[in-house]
Amino acid sequence: MLKMVNQKENTRQTILHRLFDAQGQTLSGTWIAEKAGISRVAVWKHIKQMIADGVEIATGPSGYTLARPDDLLHPFCFSPEFRERIFHFFEVTTTMDTAKALARKGAPHMSCCIAENQTQGRGRLNRQWDSARGGLWFTLIIRPDLPPPMVYIYNFAASLTLARVVNRLFDLEVRVKWPNDLLVKGKKLTGLLSEMETRADLISFLAMGIGINVNNDPSGGPFEATSLKNVLGRTVPRRQILLEFLTEFARVTQDIQIPEIMSQWRACTATIGRQVRVQTHDNILCGRAVGVEDSGSLIIETKAGRTKEIIYGDCFHA
Repeated sequence: MLKMVNQKENTRQTILHRLFDAQGQTLSGTWIAEKAGISRVAVWKHIKQMIADGVEIATGPSGYTLARPDDLLHPFCFSPEFRERIFHFFEVTTTMDTAKALARKGAPHMSCCIAENQTQGRGRLNRQWDSARGGLWFTLIIRPDLPPPMVYIYNFAASLTLARVVNRLFDLEVRVKWPNDLLVKGKKLTGLLSEMETRADLISFLAMGIGINVNNDPSGGPFEATSLKNVLGRTVPRRQILLEFLTEFARVTQDIQIPEIMSQWRACTATIGRQVRVQTHDNILCGRAVGVEDSGSLIIETKAGRTKEIIYGDCFHA
């Protein structure tokens, strides 16, 4: 199995695996040290670092206990059908860059690169993306059997699928915003960014980065955003969200139908009918969003009554 982890991270995952398998029971430092092949002092240093990284581990005279195991996102926490495609890191520059490196080394279709923290997280138009601990930050590696001009449909399928999953799990009314953000109560919950690499006229892979505000607090950022914890008033398990999304997204894209996906996306959007401001690389357009084509383009009507087709940009609701 393809891996990109150093020895320290391998050791930490070994320790966490033992704590996870203990199902809430306390494990002594001596027992963990024997199983991991390191000293008790080394165990403590690794535990201390993982706590600093945000892993909730209770320490006491008898040893160590893992709190909230349902929030762990390591490969061993998933069923065998997903385990070989999960790549977990405590910290990376971005999951996008890490996933692209994995893809170039042969990571298979639907591999998922997850990080607890991104030091240089980015969104569309190269904006900084706040990736505080507690969020769900991951990039999917997709190897589509489609020509490059049609690969946009995976973005719409992903945002639609994620909206459905969050609505079902938490009884919320999450809506999609063009091109592929998720809103709850008018505030940004999720962002999505895709980058593609091609060989000649064929797609080598699509790297689709998704950031979900789960148990973090993004409310003080430059954009109006919220998190599931802020909306629900409680922490929620991230693994359940990811697992259900991966399962449903695989099903939806197994035999992807563009008209069907776009029709369902339009029924779930909060953008059509709204006054919007769309920022592209070199222009800003304002008007009323009157539609989204099957091609993924946004159609806006300006104050002068003219219609404009926008292929790519960052959309803000008035």
